Amino acid sequence: MTQIEDPAVAAAFAALPPDTRAGALALRDLILETASALPSAQPLQEALRWGQPAYLAPKGSTIRLGGHKSAPFALFVHCQSRLMGDFTTAFPDEDRIEGNRAVLFDDVDQIDPTRHGWLIARALTYHL
Repeated sequence: MTQIEDPAVAAAFAALPPDTRAGALALRDLILETASALPSAQPLQEALRWGQPAYLAPKGSTIRLGGHKSAPFALFVHCQSRLMGDFTTAFPDEDRIEGNRAVLFDDVDQIDPTRHGWLIARALTYHL
């Protein structure tokens, strides 16, 4: 796991319940790994948005990580983008989705590097 540079982001992760933190950190690793393979996603910024860890690429759409009322953790994308619609078209009925804004997870083992990496890559390059 790559060290969290921003103390506010580190504190936000530390404040999460253990199950939520484990899932959010696993998604963070996938975001960082995916971004490292995308020159257009550099420099990737890790910051807080709405009190949650968020990832912003120069030509991307914001990705947020955190807990959800219906699941221990979730990957959030901008609700007014086409990201979730494209994701559910490419991977129908493979995830629990909340509307056009989040993929919901009950367990770290549900994270699929291929499928969720696809969504992350699209978000990080959304405005290209």
